[in-house]
Amino acid sequence: MTNYTFRPAQRKDVNLLIGVAGGTGSGKTFTAMRLATGMAGAKRFAVIDTESGRASHYADQFRFDVCELRSPFTPQAYVDVIHAADDAGYPVIVVDSMSHEYAGEGGVLDMQEEEFARMGSRETSKVASWIKPKTEHKRFMQRLLQVQAHIILCFRAEQKIEMVRNPETKRMEILPKKSLTGLEGWLPITEKSVPFELTASFLLTADAPGIPKPIKLPEQLRPFFQLDRPIDEAAGRSIAEWAAGGTDLRQAHRTALDAATTLPELAAAFAAAQSAARDAKDHAAMVEFVRLKDEKKAALEAGYVTSTGAA
Repeated sequence: MTNYTFRPAQRKDVNLLIGVAGGTGSGKTFTAMRLATGMAGAKRFAVIDTESGRASHYADQFRFDVCELRSPFTPQAYVDVIHAADDAGYPVIVVDSMSHEYAGEGGVLDMQEEEFARMGSRETSKVASWIKPKTEHKRFMQRLLQVQAHIILCFRAEQKIEMVRNPETKRMEILPKKSLTGLEGWLPITEKSVPFELTASFLLTADAPGIPKPIKLPEQLRPFFQLDRPIDEAAGRSIAEWAAGGTDLRQAHRTALDAATTLPELAAAFAAAQSAARDAKDHAAMVEFVRLKDEKKAALEAGYVTSTGAA
C-alpha cells in the first residue's frame, strides 16, 4: 500500500494569479502596474506587452522591464515568454493583454478556424476542430499555474446582453448577460475556464477608472481592497505580504483603518472590519476595531481642525 503523509496546513509563499478586466478607458494597465509595484516591493517587475508598446507609456511612473510580444499570439508563445520572465527572477509578471491568447491574431479562435478549414469546413468537423487549440490552451494553463512569480492578467472586456422572459409580464426583455465569470454584463475576453483559475479578479469601468468591482474576491482577501477607491500600491503590498505568510486577517483590518485619510474612507474600512469580525464571531476584534476607529476619527478630526485653522 502506498504511504501518504499529511501535515498541518500553512499559508506560505502562495502564488497569486490576479485578473483585471475592463473596457477602453477603465484603467486596466495603470491599475495593474500600481498593484504590481506594491507586490514587487523594491524590485522591478516584468510586463509582457501585446498592445504595441502601450505599457511603455508608463515608463516614467513605474519601475519595470518590458517585453513586447508579437503575433502569432499562440498559447505556446505565452508559455515561453511568461516562463522566461519567471526564470529571470521577476517577483511579479504583468500580462497586458491576456485576451490576445484567445481572440488575437494566431490565438485560440484563429487556431480553431485553421483546423476547421484544414478538415474541409464540414459541419461534422466543427467539434473536432476545437481539439488541438483547446489542448494547447489547457497546456498553457497548466504551465501558468507552475510559475513562481505572482501574475497579474489584464483582460479586455465587452458587454453582453441576453433575452430573458419576465415571469410577471411574460414578455421578453433585454438584460445584461449574467455570468459567473463576469459582472453587470461585462465579460472578459478569454477562454471560458480561465477566470475560474484566478485567485481574485476585478471588473474596472470607464466611469470609475481603477475602482474595483469584484468578480471573484475570497473572504480572506477582502480587507486588502477598498471598493470605493482605486486599487493602489498599498493593496499590492498587503496582498503580497499575506501571500508570503504574514498579515493575519485582524492585522489587515488594522492596517486598513490606519491607512484611512478621510472620514468616509475610515467609515468604509470600519464597516469591512466589523463585518469580517462578525463573520468570524471574533468579539475581541470587534471591540478592538471600535477603539481603533474612534482613535483614528479623533486624529482625522484634529488634523482637519489644524489644517483649516479653526479654533
